[in-house]
Amino acid sequence: MGPKEPDSGAEAPEPAVAPIIDEVRQLVQLMMDNDLGEVDIRDGQRKIRLRHISACVAAMPMMTTAMPAAAPVPVAAGPPTAGPAREPPAEELAEIKSPMVGTFYAAESPDSDPYVTVGTSVDADTVVCIVEAMKVMNEVKAECAGIVAEVCVQNAQPVEYGQVLFRVRPA
Repeated sequence: MGPKEPDSGAEAPEPAVAPIIDEVRQLVQLMMDNDLGEVDIRDGQRKIRLRHISACVAAMPMMTTAMPAAAPVPVAAGPPTAGPAREPPAEELAEIKSPMVGTFYAAESPDSDPYVTVGTSVDADTVVCIVEAMKVMNEVKAECAGIVAEVCVQNAQPVEYGQVLFRVRPA
């Protein structure tokens, strides 16, 4: 058997995948930089649609399932019972949330001290951590003033968009 002749009716090979991935990365960065929930691009035959997970969740219709009606169960009458004891409301703490999906890093490098720990005083411009997304290191600032009361995630832990990273006692 000799080499196979190319079929004249065959489709042209698809473009290299790497340039497409680079374009998607640029679009994701554009979405993050501009706080966009969705990007939809159409260029001739090519269509690219990206949605941030929070936009997908917000757009999802609520699903309900009808449960079959159960026969009422008679309950013996007795003295009213008190509900569970309510604890007094905890002090109001500001939350520093992840601005994106990625990996949480408490320090600039593995050999460095953490940006902040419990008891550290922060202001709006204090860098509190890094969230890595697609090989891009994104500094997260406190955006509030106070004392760090709680670190809610561990170093190198994956985090979701909107996940609480720190709680801060306002100054």
